[in-house]
Amino acid sequence: MRRVLWWLIGGSRGGRNRLRIILTLHETPMNANQLSESLELDYKTTRHHLDLLCENGVLTTMGDGYGMTYFLTDQMEENLDILEQVARKADMTEILPTESSSPEAGVNMDSDGETQNERE
Repeated sequence: MRRVLWWLIGGSRGGRNRLRIILTLHETPMNANQLSESLELDYKTTRHHLDLLCENGVLTTMGDGYGMTYFLTDQMEENLDILEQVARKADMTEILPTESSSPEAGVNMDSDGETQNERE
């Protein structure tokens, strides 16, 4: 999963948008239209990123057609710590959901989307 995330997030031009998509869907599953509006991205751009993330085992879907809803795969949920590491190494910490902008703060997300800081 580390290699896949590095290729999708840290090693490509669209990495920032893909990271934003993953983090948004971690909080709330959405369809492509909702996601494009939420992130203020072009619909076709959003669909391109969603297709790549699905093809590489990061996202899964339920439903079909216009209402197809996107979710993180179980494997991605289990590897959110790796996503954080890749984002930090790719200098995308401003996108990570932390209360502090310092790299030492960490995200430490649970499967329910809550950070360690929010639980304390």
